[in-house]
Amino acid sequence: MADVRVVDVVGFHCPVPVHETRKALREMKNGSILEVISDDKESLRDIPALCDRMDVHLIKVEEEAGEYTFRILNEANKEVTA
Repeated sequence: MADVRVVDVVGFHCPVPVHETRKALREMKNGSILEVISDDKESLRDIPALCDRMDVHLIKVEEEAGEYTFRILNEANKEVTA
């Protein structure tokens, strides 16, 4: 089973969710899963865009009670400076 790391950025707005997501992905091993929880609507656009730039796989996005959960499979080259 893959390691799962959770980054909770509820209450923070752009650019914090993207910054913390990028930082976590760079620190994690390939094959690990990152779960990001945010209530910033901009994250719906920004985090998928970051995943594209970093060449990681956005597995799913869920919304519940105004909070967005992004599940990301980290299998990328972390040298990208997205």
